[in-house]
Amino acid sequence: MSIDRIVLAFAGTMVLLGLALGYFVHSGWYLLVAIVGANLLQSAFTGFCPLAIFLKKLGVTAGAAFG
Repeated sequence: MSIDRIVLAFAGTMVLLGLALGYFVHSGWYLLVAIVGANLLQSAFTGFCPLAIFLKKLGVTAGAAFG
């Protein structure tokens, strides 16, 4: 699995988790969804993604986006 797929899967998981926690636990969890969305947006323009950097240091194969 490449860095790109891991980053997308992690972001999707965090969004779904944030939505579920916001609905069932406390609306403050919607902030997690906003943070993940903002990070996805800024990484689309800048190419900077902390998770991708961490995965690259672990030796995970790079994909097209975070190569």
